[in-house]
Amino acid sequence: MLRRDLLIATAAVSVALCATGSATASPVPEGWRQFEVTTRVNLRDRSATARLWLPLAQTTGGYQIAEAIRWSGTGQAELVREDAYGTPILRATWDEAVSPRQIEVVQTVSTIDRGSLPSLPLSAAERQFWASPTASTPIDGIVRETANRIVTGHESPRARLRAIYDWVVETTWRNPETRGCGTGDIASMLRTQNFGGKCADINTLMVGLARAAGFPARDVYGIRVADSTRFPSLGKSGDISKAQHCRAEVFMEDTGWFPVDPADVRKVVLEQKLTLGDPAVAALRGHLFGNWEMNWIGYNSATDIELPGAGGEQSNLPFLMYPCAITAEGQPDALDPATFRYEIQSREIPA
Repeated sequence: MLRRDLLIATAAVSVALCATGSATASPVPEGWRQFEVTTRVNLRDRSATARLWLPLAQTTGGYQIAEAIRWSGTGQAELVREDAYGTPILRATWDEAVSPRQIEVVQTVSTIDRGSLPSLPLSAAERQFWASPTASTPIDGIVRETANRIVTGHESPRARLRAIYDWVVETTWRNPETRGCGTGDIASMLRTQNFGGKCADINTLMVGLARAAGFPARDVYGIRVADSTRFPSLGKSGDISKAQHCRAEVFMEDTGWFPVDPADVRKVVLEQKLTLGDPAVAALRGHLFGNWEMNWIGYNSATDIELPGAGGEQSNLPFLMYPCAITAEGQPDALDPATFRYEIQSREIPA
């Protein structure tokens, strides 16, 4: 039986771990909210060694603090980080003698609704890192051609960014048939002119176009943890096993990291059966250019992530927003918690 209580915090792309005797969360300042997120996994494969990687919330940006974390279960588990992005991950391992293969992870996270928050200037290395292409997010060819066309005639950085945001909102549409959050294959979207998808498609398109236009930009992969004060479709509490959602942020000199979420505009249009011209949608569209409602927690910004200690072809993922396991039978479908047998629960801790 394993049992650990630790604190986890991240700054930029580093992770700091400190042992503590309890997992009691600290009081939060006025205006902040605190959530307890519990993930339970039960792997069915009993035949050989099995491994599991769970994304953990990060502390970042002055709007989110990842506090206490504890876990219990069978096998062995440890806190690790992925090297390129410093992504916090809990990695569990079961050898063939261990049965059942279970783990429960509880993390406490505090949030405050996010606007444009002052941030430190980016170093030259950070600027290059967040403005560079990745395997799944190219910024040359059709991506750059599209970005250049969108921003032509817009002089200030904010106007250029707003032009990209508005183009993404007006051009994309939410496809309810897309599995999970989508794949984020933006080059294919542009080549085929098929702009239907979900958040990992729509917001990654925002990131790719912003990078192609010269902005440092990144996805932030996470999960909804509470009901929304704006629209029912923008929140989830209780069983959040299927509530994963990624967002986007773009760095500008006068604002620092600037939050946007065109995908949620499109989500409201579809699920609330509204149009882009509806006054409520227009208000949300304006709000999500520079604000996030923090009934959501962010895990990481790792794109094309290599799972620490996985090895082989299965080690690379477009992003880590879902539990990920590798067993002798292969990689269970993370988009089907009923067959993968995991659940994620959230509850708000009263102030």
